[in-house]
Amino acid sequence: MNTRPTLTSLACSVLTTSDGREKTRVSHAAAKLWFDSVKSGNPLEIGTSQPPHNPNRPIYPELLPPNKMPKRRTGSLKGRIALLHAIAHIELNAVDLHWDIIPRFANINMPRGYFDDWVKAADEESKHFNLLCDRLEALGSHYGAMPAHAGMWRAAQDTADDFIGRLAIVPMVLEARGLDVTPGMIELFKRADDPETVKTLEIIYAEEVGHVAYGSKWFHFLCGRHEHDPKDCFHALVEKYFAGGLKPPFNDEKRAEAGLPPDFYWPMVKDKPRK
Repeated sequence: MNTRPTLTSLACSVLTTSDGREKTRVSHAAAKLWFDSVKSGNPLEIGTSQPPHNPNRPIYPELLPPNKMPKRRTGSLKGRIALLHAIAHIELNAVDLHWDIIPRFANINMPRGYFDDWVKAADEESKHFNLLCDRLEALGSHYGAMPAHAGMWRAAQDTADDFIGRLAIVPMVLEARGLDVTPGMIELFKRADDPETVKTLEIIYAEEVGHVAYGSKWFHFLCGRHEHDPKDCFHALVEKYFAGGLKPPFNDEKRAEAGLPPDFYWPMVKDKPRK
């Protein structure tokens, strides 16, 4: 009897784990199993395990609508802790998002490199969450100590039946936004004389470029398979799932490094700044 797990069953084991630290432990273990099997020349089967509609989450933090979240004053220690808590929440969502895309669309034939990329991304997001939890605890707080917004998983729900839409919206819109805002956060913690948090954010910043690049690579792959114009397809998907449009400022340099040229996102800005 074959008792080896499949990649989709490993993904579902992460998605059904609620505690953040335990979820990332299961995530790291799943990623190791996958890459060890690849290295051995006998990769795990992809499998057909079905992901839950929503991932399991801890009781805390309390999840609020984005417009009900308390305002952060980042000039104070309390405000900086709140900012780190918000980033940790985003990273935990990213762990689930990157594992979810594997079983959610496992019925679609994709090259093995596609699975390698998202397992690696999920593994790195797990590291990011733990690094941020370490910083929160060093500053006298912890993940779950304050509310977090409930909007992040909405992108997964909206694109649950739209593979190319998921690739466009999660890495190429949501994660690309992280490339825009992280340099300012790094400067904030430099001014606060917090080198450990700066180091953490610099690790996250460097690795998030790769995650956006994975999205762009496989988005273009699917556009080629279906003979879609990538730019027109991206614009249509942003219009469908992001009716309010995209908002500058944009980190044009890092976006380009990740395979996202300006003519993809600038036309999707609804209220363009006056020259």
